[in-house]
Amino acid sequence: MKILWLNWKDIEHPEAGGAEVYTHEIAKRLIENGHEITLFTSYFEGAEPRAEIDGIEVVRRGKIVGVFDTVYSHAKRFYRENRNDFDIIIDEINTRPFLTPKYVEKPIVALIHQLAVEFWDYKTPFPVNIIGKYFLEPYWLKYYQNTKTITVSESTKKDLEQLGFRKVEIVYNGLDGNVLDDVPEKEEEFTAIFVGRLTPTKKPEDAIKAFKMFGRGKLWLVGRGELMDSLKKRYGHEGNIDFKGFVPEREKIDLMKRAHVLLVPGIREGWGRVVIEANALGTPVVGYNVPGLRDSIKHRYNGLLCDASPGAMSNAIEELYTDEALRKRLSENALEWARRFNWDESADKFEGILESVKLLYDSGGD
Repeated sequence: MKILWLNWKDIEHPEAGGAEVYTHEIAKRLIENGHEITLFTSYFEGAEPRAEIDGIEVVRRGKIVGVFDTVYSHAKRFYRENRNDFDIIIDEINTRPFLTPKYVEKPIVALIHQLAVEFWDYKTPFPVNIIGKYFLEPYWLKYYQNTKTITVSESTKKDLEQLGFRKVEIVYNGLDGNVLDDVPEKEEEFTAIFVGRLTPTKKPEDAIKAFKMFGRGKLWLVGRGELMDSLKKRYGHEGNIDFKGFVPEREKIDLMKRAHVLLVPGIREGWGRVVIEANALGTPVVGYNVPGLRDSIKHRYNGLLCDASPGAMSNAIEELYTDEALRKRLSENALEWARRFNWDESADKFEGILESVKLLYDSGGD
């Protein structure tokens, strides 16, 4: 198949996250299976307007935020100019959709990692947040109620079905590396780790506050973002809190492997890919009981879920610290849980959905 994949960012975008990793891992495997993919995405400063990444043709035009000259308007124009070159369209939705059901007459598959909901409050000022959360997002998504939709967790599937979506399937995230055979040796001193962007929606300060309430061991923070300077100014003088910043992948893996627990606060996730990455290294997780994380973290199996507050997270860390048998069991279960997730299997399921949608379209079905 010749696939046009619309997304707001590509894997090389400086703000690329878990959704872009998912897109890239699935897309490059579809390429390996003989499909052709054009990924139409936004332009960013210093980027090439066209590039090829792992066999994926990347076309970059327009900006993400704004009214004019956006990736969304450019995508519509690009499709109309090249519609005969493609068999199927993937409309990947991150807050603002491309609204392809309004202008695309080819088969469409929507890909939605998570609803925005609370993100409106963190990303936009009043009253735009209220308009976005309660009016714009539900209005936009109504166009996709009869579109075959792929999502990455049971939480998002339920959210979509509550909005009237009728054709939702789950294709899970995979793993970038191998799962360890055994739980590795950990740091001598109890060590917690936070891995992710230092942004308000990821709530890194909640992890710091929880750790300070717990009051033992050390905390590593891996990642960069808009909160880095303010957090370092506030907590950088404390000897047991170490801001690692951005680190190479190999170092990140080594740090997660040596830590006793990964802390994952945040307002919501599509899935929580970092949970499975830590689990593959024998590291259990303490995370907030929010959409996405309640899917990747099975309470008291591969980690602990807690209420969304630093105090509740601190109590969960305390339990993990004092109960060595629990910590050992969760660490061993983490490896078992991580073995369930494989990019090749996910790509095969994704491909099967695309083929079934194309076949149904070709046969004149709905």
